[in-house]
Amino acid sequence: MTLRPALLSLALIAALPAAAAERGFDVHDLVKLDRVSSPTLSPDGGRLVFAKRVMNAEATKASTALYQRDLRTRDLRPPNQITPEGWNVNSPAFSPDGQTLYFLSAKSGSQQLYAIAATGGEPRQLTDFAVDVDGYKLSPTGDRIVFSAGVFQDCGSDLACTKGKLEAAAKSKATGKVFDQLFVRHWDTWNDGRRNTLFVAPLPAAGAKPVVGASAISATIAGDAPSKPFGGMDDIAWSPDGRSVVASIRVAGREEPWSTNFDLYQLDAAGRAAPKNLTVANKAWDAGPVFSADGKTLYYRAMKRPGFEADRFGLMAMDVKSGRTREIAADWDRSAGEIVLTADGKSIYTSADDLGQHPLFKVDIASGRVSQLVGEGSVGSASVAGPTLAFTRNSLKSGDQIFVADLEGQNPRAITPSAGEVLPEVKFGDYEQFTFKGWNNDTVHGYVVKPWNYQEGKQYPVAFLIHGGPQGSFGNGWSYRWNPQTYAGQGYAVVMIDFHGSTGYGQAFTDAISQHWGDRPLEDLQKGWAAAQQQYAFLNGDKACALGASYGGYMTYWIAGTWNQPWKCLVDHDGVFDNRMMGYSTEELWFSEWENGGTPWDNPEKYEKFNPINHVANWRVPILVIHGQQDFRIPVEQGLAAFTAAQRRGIESKFLYFPDENHWVLKPQNSILWHDTVNAWLKQHIGE
Repeated sequence: MTLRPALLSLALIAALPAAAAERGFDVHDLVKLDRVSSPTLSPDGGRLVFAKRVMNAEATKASTALYQRDLRTRDLRPPNQITPEGWNVNSPAFSPDGQTLYFLSAKSGSQQLYAIAATGGEPRQLTDFAVDVDGYKLSPTGDRIVFSAGVFQDCGSDLACTKGKLEAAAKSKATGKVFDQLFVRHWDTWNDGRRNTLFVAPLPAAGAKPVVGASAISATIAGDAPSKPFGGMDDIAWSPDGRSVVASIRVAGREEPWSTNFDLYQLDAAGRAAPKNLTVANKAWDAGPVFSADGKTLYYRAMKRPGFEADRFGLMAMDVKSGRTREIAADWDRSAGEIVLTADGKSIYTSADDLGQHPLFKVDIASGRVSQLVGEGSVGSASVAGPTLAFTRNSLKSGDQIFVADLEGQNPRAITPSAGEVLPEVKFGDYEQFTFKGWNNDTVHGYVVKPWNYQEGKQYPVAFLIHGGPQGSFGNGWSYRWNPQTYAGQGYAVVMIDFHGSTGYGQAFTDAISQHWGDRPLEDLQKGWAAAQQQYAFLNGDKACALGASYGGYMTYWIAGTWNQPWKCLVDHDGVFDNRMMGYSTEELWFSEWENGGTPWDNPEKYEKFNPINHVANWRVPILVIHGQQDFRIPVEQGLAAFTAAQRRGIESKFLYFPDENHWVLKPQNSILWHDTVNAWLKQHIGE
């Protein structure tokens, strides 16, 4: 039978699957989204390699592969996977000639270095050390690597010694351990005596067996390289001549838990000469070394105030021969996030928080002139080679996408899709930044996110999110833990305030919270909540819950006793409940000591001035308390004590406990449980 054109069109339409109905974003979308990272350019800038993490259908296990895109084909060919199926890989790096791609994988049972032809093929294992390779950097000539491994430093260059000690400890019939100084535990790990230590090893010739030996170059320094728990190989740099390595290391002995004095150490790559401290004069944090191409200048980032982790990172230039230093862009009131030299060596690319965004900036080294290249959203992981600039960018509506552009950030094109492109049936909540006058009559910024199903003229219940840090920001960026779209996707409006103490508004604004945890930021939150309701009629102030984690959790407990009138419920994740006990039990003591102006025995009144535990008698609002057993930053007893207080007071309350999570909830199924529990709590108290 022959169909006429009109009937043919109807037949085709009928055969198409029904279009998926629009819906909001939820936690299942969040945990299953592909995540891209590590944009790495070939030396000529013509090819891009990046890592993509994919979650399995059950949301129980993820794997990461490397993908490559030939940038010279424009948009004709999509990225292709170049590492084998079933491998789990990370840390890509090109050889100097661009013909070989290196990466780390635990395919052999421990994490080791592998190489593959840049166009793909069968990987070749290059190292077979007795310990894991935690991170590495290729030498300028590509014939050696410097790598970091967690070892017992008295083993020196004998990597098998560390493995032997661990095996002997596992066989011991006694489990007790004696400590004679802090850290006893750090972030989420008990101290077993190992330190991150740098080694240099040659790469094997073609056809040769994997390398098994290496030379320790930082084992005589009682400090971690990179630092724990969040340091990375961006704190390690080869000199252009390959004769030395510079690393940011904190050597503080028994004072380590209350010190932020990271220095740049020059290490002999051959392991013969003693380490040299290049920044001994600065007692604050020095980080992120990068050499100029000729090796005459060392660029790095530096803070000025010892003991303060949220001080401004300034851009520094050191004359290597004389040791003289100068600050680049000393008048730029932002904290630099990284250092990437432009191809001509005349400028630095760096990102920084800025008024609720995290743009990419270009800083002229000679004049200190700063210009914004890529704005709108949060930019990171910049890489430059040849004529190409590559970077990641995310926003309140999408996780990281990888972009490439010219060296001025012009003509950007996306290499990977946005969350909206991956999830075409999902409608994300629109967002808008607003301002108001807060503490000290300063201008304070905030964001409002509309519910996914927003309709003009309707009012919506509100999730009032309070960020942690406290020196942080709930700006125009994506989070896999506290994501406003997961609330907007349930039909709630979201309000977030960057109170005094937030980053990106000048260092004085950031400093304003120290020793003022309970007054200045609270005033901003109160005035911001009032301003948001005045400016946005769709916010239903009678149906609102306040939620926060870490410092945001502290503020949630503080609100419970000092500003509980507006809230129908509270959610607290890993917050500080007893500020004085926090000063004794947290692992990185510099945090509490800086924020409270000293130790809890020298300044007990400052620890008690804004202590939530002192206001439990005023609690009345239903509260959900969440805490992880492995959180050593804010130990689990803080959450248990708060839940006990609520239960003993007869206040409606729940306690969600994770025996296997740290300060964050990272396991996919635990994240789903977290969100389901929080959303059920909101639904119970402020409705759909």
